[in-house]
Amino acid sequence: MTSTPYTVGDVMTTTVVAVTPAAGFKEIATAMERWKVTAVPVVEGEGRVVGVVSEADLLTKEEFHAHRPGLIEQMRRLGDTAKAGSVRAEELMTTPAVTIRADATLPQAARMMADRRIKRLPVVDADGALKGIVSRADLLKVFLRTDDDLAAEVRCEVVERVFPLSHGDVTVDVAQGVVTLTGPVRDPHLIPVAARLARAVEGVVGVHCRLEGPATG
Repeated sequence: MTSTPYTVGDVMTTTVVAVTPAAGFKEIATAMERWKVTAVPVVEGEGRVVGVVSEADLLTKEEFHAHRPGLIEQMRRLGDTAKAGSVRAEELMTTPAVTIRADATLPQAARMMADRRIKRLPVVDADGALKGIVSRADLLKVFLRTDDDLAAEVRCEVVERVFPLSHGDVTVDVAQGVVTLTGPVRDPHLIPVAARLARAVEGVVGVHCRLEGPATG
């Protein structure tokens, strides 16, 4: 249970395959196949990330292997045609690399991946040194939290804080990540706040809010 947002550092993979700028085409392809990854960071010096080589970068060589592009196509795809003749990581890589810090939140990482249309991000420290990799699959790890864990956090961090006087009357049920809040509360104006905060708990899939104000009459 936690009261703070999950960060990239909580879910990232710390065992990372990387290559140097001098790594050859076959060395890169072999590393991707061996480690079952679709991209590898390119590092130099003491691990500073200078670029990323992806499957797409390598595939240009196969695409143009038996196809000689015309002048117009060459002009339109200068980057791709240049990579088709490249043999080292420093020539193949996309640079500068899109990276993220370990203290970034999962929504920040997800937005960056969506905006840049990439599947994984190298995680770096303040000096740009490689510390890990976070992938789309890693961002989904929070949804593997148990229902009991989610129920405990929603009760402690949401219900007890928002309704300090009437939290004992509120029932918190969680099934398959969906939270259901039921019961009477003293201040009905806080019901939308409770629903919003419960929905923001990492790993919660959805919220059914059935809270009601005090009975009248």
